Amino acid sequence: MLLACIPARGGSKGIPRKNLALLAGRPLLEYTLAAALASRHIDDVLLSTDDEEIAACAARCGLASPYRRPAELGGDGSPMIAAVEHALVWYARERGQRPDTLLVLQPTSPLRTTEDIDGAIASFAASGADTLASVHALGEHPSECVELQDGGWRYLVPPPPAAARRQDYRGRFCFINGALYLARTRVLLRERRFVIPGATQLYEMPRERGIDVDSPLDLELAEAVLGMRR
Repeated sequence: MLLACIPARGGSKGIPRKNLALLAGRPLLEYTLAAALASRHIDDVLLSTDDEEIAACAARCGLASPYRRPAELGGDGSPMIAAVEHALVWYARERGQRPDTLLVLQPTSPLRTTEDIDGAIASFAASGADTLASVHALGEHPSECVELQDGGWRYLVPPPPAAARRQDYRGRFCFINGALYLARTRVLLRERRFVIPGATQLYEMPRERGIDVDSPLDLELAEAVLGMRR
């Protein structure tokens, strides 16, 4: 059984009430709800929120959710895994079963589609991995990025000798974008993390669909991408 959990707390710093912020006239949360509810592979969807207005928004979108996250798990410093664990305990008690697989869909990735969700689930099933995380290609190559240190700096990845163009750089580099996390529940509860170095399966998605809305600029970028789609 595969459960999708949508964590949507009421507080936020970069954008006040971020999960209800309007993107092209629709609350940010609505995009993730619509994508999840249209999936062919999700058995059930659970909203994890501490906020009644967010819960009411979800209900208008077709997801009534009696579960409420405790206030102490809704702060800026609260780790997502703690909220996920609490939701799993509630679900097992109230629904009489614990899901075999958990999918976490953050509302701050509004351009992630049902196609991305179903593709990631299929890839996860075929891989036999215990965890999966979505990624997209980096916009900046690490050979053009530097780390500042002790008054100096160094390249994150040294460029090849005599490299004159970006095409001369080696390697494929991706960013873990937070749009999708999948895990076998028993492994998640044991490891208490979704990304296990060297073991987690990566699911690559288009860069524009991996936009993570954390600031007003991110919201404008997401709106621009939606406008290009139209």
